[in-house]
Amino acid sequence: MPPDPWYSTGLRFECTSCGQCCTGAPGYVLFTDAEAARIAGHLGLSKGDFLDRYTTDLGAAVSGRSRTFKENESEQGHDCIFLDRATQPGKALCSIHELRPTQCRTFPFWPEHVESPRAWQRLSRQCEGIDRGPTIPLTQITIQLESHRNDRRS
Repeated sequence: MPPDPWYSTGLRFECTSCGQCCTGAPGYVLFTDAEAARIAGHLGLSKGDFLDRYTTDLGAAVSGRSRTFKENESEQGHDCIFLDRATQPGKALCSIHELRPTQCRTFPFWPEHVESPRAWQRLSRQCEGIDRGPTIPLTQITIQLESHRNDRRS
């Protein structure tokens, strides 16, 4: 039986709607065809129109995906096209929060962020929600990690 992970007693995290996870250096948000179809439907668009208007071709597949959400340049960096800084001043909200892709839903519980206490602390320099709020139990962290891993394989 493998040893318990270093975070076996859970990790504290609470989203503060700071938007730091959705901005910064240029990056990518990967999504599945099913996620694209759900978002397109929510926006009242065909999937093709959604892809044309809100995504860009990566040029080469990343984790099996060839498109990413577009970004808008802001004072904070390269914001995800769905990051809304206007609706609630002082907050950065996802305009498709209920439909956001697995990559977004599983943050900050990605393998690279929980591989060690040092990696978790390194993330805290970018994300003010780390080590705040309630303790997320090991079972929930494990579910998020598996969702993230499975998404990368699909």
